[in-house]
Amino acid sequence: MRVFADINEVISAQGESLGVTDWVTIDQSRIDRFADATEDHQWIHLDADRAAQGPFGATIAHGFLSLSLVAHFSQQIFRITEKPKMSINYGLNKVRFLQPVVVGSRVRDAVELIEVKETPKGHLVSSRHTVEIEGQERPALVAESLGLWVP
Repeated sequence: MRVFADINEVISAQGESLGVTDWVTIDQSRIDRFADATEDHQWIHLDADRAAQGPFGATIAHGFLSLSLVAHFSQQIFRITEKPKMSINYGLNKVRFLQPVVVGSRVRDAVELIEVKETPKGHLVSSRHTVEIEGQERPALVAESLGLWVP
């Protein structure tokens, strides 16, 4: 985990890789719970027998499940000693789902700090997340996340 003293150190790291997280296994239980939480019960995610005959040979994680892990992964990448009063999820840019995550796969996040921009409300921090699938050349997704750090 990378540790920054304050926002100025974060600003000086623009354009740098911040690191790679630990692997997380995507098991069927996690997929089932996500389906229940989002009410997305499509067979490709839940019906193992039918999915075995489908294009991926097994059930797959929802794209939004893979994307939602960015919040978990972000906590593993860096911390700042002199924290802002509040950090707000400000949204996403340029989200692309590049490859499905088959049940039983392990994923991790490689994070790059793109930009830190001062705004009237605080610092807008933009990071590129590449969620990799173990043993696969193409990542599951690439997304740019935005966080607003309020001083």
